[in-house]
Amino acid sequence: MASTDVVRLENVWVSYNGTPALEDINLQVDEHDFLGIIGPNGGGKSTLLKVILGLIRPQRGTVTVLGNPPERSRSRIGYVPQYSNYDHDFPVSVVDVVTMGRYGKRGILKPYDKSDRKAAEKALSRVGMLSHALTQIGQLSGGQQQRTFIARALVSDPSLLLLDEPTASVDSAMQTDFYELLAKLKKEMAIIMVSHDIGAISVFVDKIACLNVQLYYHGSREITPEILEATYKCPVQLIAHGHVPHRVLKEH
Repeated sequence: MASTDVVRLENVWVSYNGTPALEDINLQVDEHDFLGIIGPNGGGKSTLLKVILGLIRPQRGTVTVLGNPPERSRSRIGYVPQYSNYDHDFPVSVVDVVTMGRYGKRGILKPYDKSDRKAAEKALSRVGMLSHALTQIGQLSGGQQQRTFIARALVSDPSLLLLDEPTASVDSAMQTDFYELLAKLKKEMAIIMVSHDIGAISVFVDKIACLNVQLYYHGSREITPEILEATYKCPVQLIAHGHVPHRVLKEH
């Protein structure tokens, strides 16, 4: 395996109750790659992230993350799930939420200490949220909350960051700042981001993969109409206005 490999999937198949969710997936992600994965709902995008995390074991194929089976590398992976469920009225501070990301390094029943608090403050500083460290998480805007959850993923100093629909709760005015933050982070780690926003990620990521049970990936960020139509099973085109193009469905 090449020394720059962070993620490698070879001939990976996953099925739920006999229905394929991923078919013969082959994917390589190298150090400092920023890969965007697009595709329709139910196309297997979240399943793919869970395979990389080692939360789902494929029926066929091999998966290596940072040179090991994914469950052995999980402490080196930062993960921001699609939905972060929490009680908005629960009195937990931003810094406490981020500190929870140290659990994997602490182990069971070991209390957090000053080093964990220092690591949490460092992670908040990296995402521009240190000034909100003592703010209750429920009082933040959607964009600020998402930055907090990224800080929680970063607090363990990961080599790989996985993001599942990270801009779903971020308004359009905050999205450019959010992507610029990720562009800085990719200098320190590989990033894989699942998104429905074809236009935006085509501007900011380095490479794009299209996933609808099968993976269409050529190691670049070029997406042709043929690839989009194969992925979405209907004609698709991109219309540009301003700096960010938008996906629309053609008449069919």
